[in-house]
Amino acid sequence: MLARVEARRAPLAEYDQGLAWSAILLLVLGLVMVYSASIAMSENARYTGNSATYFLTRHGLFLAVSLVAAMVAFQVPTRVLQRAAPWLFVAGVVMLALVLVPGIGREVNGARRWISLYVLNLQPSEFMKIAAVLYTADYTVRKAPVMDSLSRGLAPMLAVMLVVGWLLLREPDFGAFVVISSTAMAILFLGGMNGRWFAGLIGLAAAGFVVLVLSSPYRVQRIFGFMDPWADAFGKGYQLSHALIAFGRGEWFGVGLGASVEKLMYLPEAHTDFLLAVIAEELGFVGVAAVVGLFAWIVFRAFVIGRQAALHERHFSALVAQGIGTWLGVQGFINMGVNMGVLPTKGLTLPLMSFGGSGILANCIALAILLRIDWENRQLMRGLPA
Repeated sequence: MLARVEARRAPLAEYDQGLAWSAILLLVLGLVMVYSASIAMSENARYTGNSATYFLTRHGLFLAVSLVAAMVAFQVPTRVLQRAAPWLFVAGVVMLALVLVPGIGREVNGARRWISLYVLNLQPSEFMKIAAVLYTADYTVRKAPVMDSLSRGLAPMLAVMLVVGWLLLREPDFGAFVVISSTAMAILFLGGMNGRWFAGLIGLAAAGFVVLVLSSPYRVQRIFGFMDPWADAFGKGYQLSHALIAFGRGEWFGVGLGASVEKLMYLPEAHTDFLLAVIAEELGFVGVAAVVGLFAWIVFRAFVIGRQAALHERHFSALVAQGIGTWLGVQGFINMGVNMGVLPTKGLTLPLMSFGGSGILANCIALAILLRIDWENRQLMRGLPA
């Protein structure tokens, strides 16, 4: 009883402050860099009203809404999330299907990935990442006794993910498919999947990747453009060549905030997919290293929080925490690799930083869930109810 009273009087350290501040720093830096990267586009696009602050205003609004949604999500106990996981997953699949319906889904640059809500565009694949993490974690916990079985453990989950993959590739959104499938596989492995089945799944995924690339001319062009962007610097290697120029100009400390040349209508998607290249040009190696370090810390803390949850036998919470860490780590790694020229060009934003309402909202909700898991861990360590 005395221990319980003392726990209630203890100084408030009920959440991972390092994790929270790392996320806040990335969000704030993202807001600043989105503004810097988008000024030229804002001033030269009709739909922006030639306002230099168009993207800054919208991104700030997205951040405000996302932070409010994160505070609400933090209040939801993980046991409630576990019960809701299958229904959230079904809702995500329905939204992915609606994107493909003419009149509902909105097509931009040949891709149909958005549902128009008039005021803004909703991208279901971003919320599917959260739903996939929750559902895969719940499935793994429920099927733990039969995870060694191919027919009863792996096959049902594989069938479900193939449906999701088919819907994503119809958009097409190959990047989201890679992130979701990688995250689901990691959760299954961490949840105790048979090692032989996991190795076979990796082989199957690799073979599927090769088939998908070879079956699509534009994906083949991206692969060859990635291998030697300078061979066709004004064609298929255009984006990557200008991203590399931005990295080269930045050197150690950058050319200064706001002084980027590549953002002046040279580097496409400077405020979304290639935001890191603008960071590299303006803030240099030091700025990029800081971003990489903050992401690495978030991923590290996610796995530590997951391990702590597992020690308390909160297996669903453990897998969700590690799944969120895998998601942010894989997507961040791919975006950074594309910007640096070590991976083929792929349309994936930098989590927590790039312009985009759906992505920022999904990322903030995911981090709120992660902080909630950590908070529940700390409550249990204090002998208090989670």
